[in-house]
Amino acid sequence: MTTSINAVGTSQFPTTDSTGGILGKDDFLKLLVMQLRNQDPLDPMKGTEFAAQLAQFSSVEQLSNINSNLVASLDATHLLSQGISNSLAATIIGKDIRASGEAFTYTGSSSARIGYTLPSNADTVTVKILDASGTVVRTMSGTGTAKGDNSFTWDGKDDQGSNVAAGKYTFTVEAKDSNGASVNVWRYVFGSVSAVRFKSDGAVFVVDGMEIRLSDVLEILEG
Repeated sequence: MTTSINAVGTSQFPTTDSTGGILGKDDFLKLLVMQLRNQDPLDPMKGTEFAAQLAQFSSVEQLSNINSNLVASLDATHLLSQGISNSLAATIIGKDIRASGEAFTYTGSSSARIGYTLPSNADTVTVKILDASGTVVRTMSGTGTAKGDNSFTWDGKDDQGSNVAAGKYTFTVEAKDSNGASVNVWRYVFGSVSAVRFKSDGAVFVVDGMEIRLSDVLEILEG
């Protein structure tokens, strides 16, 4: 008598399909039904083995449901967190902030406040102001050398005492200790928030025409 050949092994189901993807509960159930349909009638599947495969199917279904619930929960948490952050960001409009960075905008008529943080006392500190093309327009020494935050105001003049044009500028800070060794410096800028822009990766503050990420804000100051 000719007997049919098992289309699927009776010991365990494969966990991935031919493309390398993970088999879902629907695929698992299809394989189980196919196995029952193609089993050898002279040697049917044993009850214990059948029960074990049903238990496997139940486990796959439960894991699939848990995964779906976790994904939905994470999505909801992300949306809630983003909504709260966006609402709070809008309340910062009109306030002054201190933020990590070295770029700032000079309006051409007022001074610009900038600063830096030293992890330890320095013997000398040299600050250089550079224009948009990277040219040094002003070199200053004698600014703060004490450990911690040191801020100062640039009057918008170059090394010849002339007023510079309005535009975007950057600054560098070179600090050295009494032995001439370099001291690490963290730079920051000040500005007033004029608007908040909501982007796919989060909210950004508009400060003097430049965008500053919320994660870069170090301090919100009283207006």
